[in-house]
Amino acid sequence: MKNPNPDPKARYEVPVWNQDVKLYEDYQVGEIDRSLRRTVSEGEVMLFNSLVLDMHPYVGDDIWAREEGLFKRRLVPGAMVFSYGLGLFAHNNVNTFSYGYDKLRFIKPTFIGDTIYGMRTLLEKTPKYETMGLFRVSYEIFRADNEELVLYTEHLQTVLYRTSQAENIAAEEKGK
Repeated sequence: MKNPNPDPKARYEVPVWNQDVKLYEDYQVGEIDRSLRRTVSEGEVMLFNSLVLDMHPYVGDDIWAREEGLFKRRLVPGAMVFSYGLGLFAHNNVNTFSYGYDKLRFIKPTFIGDTIYGMRTLLEKTPKYETMGLFRVSYEIFRADNEELVLYTEHLQTVLYRTSQAENIAAEEKGK
């Protein structure tokens, strides 16, 4: 078989698939994105539980959950719902960096076999550092079968500027 891309140097000149290069100025407060859906399987839950050493009866013991648990079935660990919910929005923007999370709340239970999806909203953006601004983005994760909100959090991210901080501050002030 002939290699259609034999030159390693030329391969690296091709843009990376699904790489996002948006900068601070490219985002608008109020932007909303909806994710794909995904179903959480029992195998994934057990793998997650074993990796993070979470064997609480609500997430690891089917008999206990059915017979003694409040919900009468096993739950998906909250940390997993958080990871999967935000992972549905994962992108390869090389210009954004996680700064932290605020207001993480597990609103309703998520069960094995549930299908989840999310909504992401850019709540605010603020010039912060010489080379980067700060975003606050909300994530709402829903159970697809009944549209119940199961998780809410706000993600703080730094994002590189296209222009200088002084220009961004002036633009923000002009917009007020």
